[in-house]
Amino acid sequence: MKIQEMRGLSADELEARIKEWQEELFRARCEQTIGQLGNTDKLRGLRRIIARAHTIINELRSSEKSANA
Repeated sequence: MKIQEMRGLSADELEARIKEWQEELFRARCEQTIGQLGNTDKLRGLRRIIARAHTIINELRSSEKSANA
């Protein structure tokens, strides 16, 4: 998912997506442990996507705070 697509989502939708990505990351780590994960870049990519989503959520929350102040 691209950043522009993420920015179009609400904070609640992003948090739901983060949970999905975290579950996918967990499954990928399990596959890596037992030697079934072929593409190890998937772990890095998922971690980065999750971090981007957290950053966007923080930006949304900080803009809400500044709008209320």
